[in-house]
Amino acid sequence: MKQTPVWKLLLKLSPPVMLALLIQSVYNIVDSYFVAIYSAEGLTALSIIFPIQLLMTAVATGTGTGINILVSRMDGAEASGAQNDMIKSGLFLGIVNFAVFTAVGLLGLDVYCRFSSDQPLVRAGGMQYGTIVFLFSLGMFVEANCTKILQARGNMVLPMCAQIFGALINIVLDPLLIFGKFGFPVMGIRGAAIATVIGQWSAMAVVLLSVLRHCPLNGRFRAGSCIQIYKAGMPAIVMQSLYTLYMVGLNLILKQFTEDAVTVLGIYYKLQTFFFIPLMGLQQVILPVMSFNYGAGDFKRVKETLKCSIAVSVTVMVLACGIFLAVPAELVTVFSGKKEILEIGCTALRIISVSFIPAAFVIMLTVYFQGVNMGRASISVTVLRQILLLVPLAWVFHFQGLSYVWLTFPVTEMIALLFCARLYVKYPPEHVWDRKDTYNCKADAVSGF
Repeated sequence: MKQTPVWKLLLKLSPPVMLALLIQSVYNIVDSYFVAIYSAEGLTALSIIFPIQLLMTAVATGTGTGINILVSRMDGAEASGAQNDMIKSGLFLGIVNFAVFTAVGLLGLDVYCRFSSDQPLVRAGGMQYGTIVFLFSLGMFVEANCTKILQARGNMVLPMCAQIFGALINIVLDPLLIFGKFGFPVMGIRGAAIATVIGQWSAMAVVLLSVLRHCPLNGRFRAGSCIQIYKAGMPAIVMQSLYTLYMVGLNLILKQFTEDAVTVLGIYYKLQTFFFIPLMGLQQVILPVMSFNYGAGDFKRVKETLKCSIAVSVTVMVLACGIFLAVPAELVTVFSGKKEILEIGCTALRIISVSFIPAAFVIMLTVYFQGVNMGRASISVTVLRQILLLVPLAWVFHFQGLSYVWLTFPVTEMIALLFCARLYVKYPPEHVWDRKDTYNCKADAVSGF
């Protein structure tokens, strides 16, 4: 963290995390692929449940990110005692997240499905899939916290292996449970949900055993540590949670044209996963690197880390933009051959792809603000993108027609990039460090803020 050249450090740590997150995203993509073969209504059902899964992932990974940030800062400040308390408290929060999400989710699922679709078969499929995912979500929440604990302590390979293991189980079980192969009953969309949660629990088992064996659990559970974890992870939680709000908003706007447009939006988010998820993995790598060096007062290294990460991010997004522009029909056909979906999808993918380049900068600058203790700035960027721009702009554009709704994405990212650039110029890390209300000494490192 302190002496290894930044490029070498990123090349060493990033691939396992990127691959792990990419494999984790396979859960929903594989489910969608097989469910689409089983039933067109099932694919739409998964599209309306997808925002809920994003919200669950946001809370899980955001809480884990809070643990990651604090443990990394404490490493930089050499505060090992408080670190043990943080790890033990973080494990407990996985159970808390599961309990709260399951209770609230099951109570509101029926209303959400009725609100999201007018088709009875789509509603029924959403209820079947969502109920199973909620009831057995403990695996996802605990796995996320264990993964972040291991990553904060420099272990990037085992979480990757755990994700591969869980994804392979999911992929194998999907056709068996959905279509009833080799003696299994035909379960349809329920089978897809069961395969998903079994894969999540399998990944959890791998990382949890490693945490129990290799991490010090002699610390104490502290309510204060839990508050610090949520506070440190709040930008990540808010950033990812707002995806749910704006996707629901966009679904309602697109629904006014046709539910095929809702399906196209769901297909887009599955396709962009292959490019955005690796960048989320890069975020997870540079966050502890920035936090560590910020805690150690090495601002030059913080800036160098940001510069390298932006270079990687732009490279990936240029590739993504090229593919979306060149072969949109082939991409959409992977999930659906319906003529209406294909026509809407080709237009949508080409327009949305223009947003990828500015998004490459925004994604890395957002995590930079987290790493240098500018959590409010990180949240403000996210709120601007997901709340103040995306849905309102989509609503304005929809009066001109469906094709104009997709312009929401490039317009939003350009405005967000200008806002991020202004914040970066105005608040360099040295300035943030000197502010009286910020973390700037070892004592503060122990408390987190």
